[in-house]
Amino acid sequence: MDRKLEVLTVTKRAMDRFDNLLSSQGNGSKGFRIGVKQMGCSDMSYTMDFLGEIKSDDIIIESNDIMIVVDLSAKKYIEGTELDWLEKKLESKFVFNNPNVVGQCGCGESFKIKEK
Repeated sequence: MDRKLEVLTVTKRAMDRFDNLLSSQGNGSKGFRIGVKQMGCSDMSYTMDFLGEIKSDDIIIESNDIMIVVDLSAKKYIEGTELDWLEKKLESKFVFNNPNVVGQCGCGESFKIKEK
């Protein structure tokens, strides 16, 4: 089975938002890097940035000329997650719908996954 499909699914809304962000950057970047870092009161927090270099062990998801790279070290925290783009009247943001989350801090910035 393709390991990238096990890790992260990106919705059309999220891909459209990624496309808009890349268009606004010019030719500087071809994609995005997604990872996690230890932060907050629950345990981990998602990270997203424009793509710089690609490491040999990165998990690469490509769609419509957009490259999403997931750090291999983030795989166990992100596995099975759907990444979506949410727009409300006063809020717009990327949303990680992670079925493995068992706890989250009050502000929603950090999360804890169930141990496997």
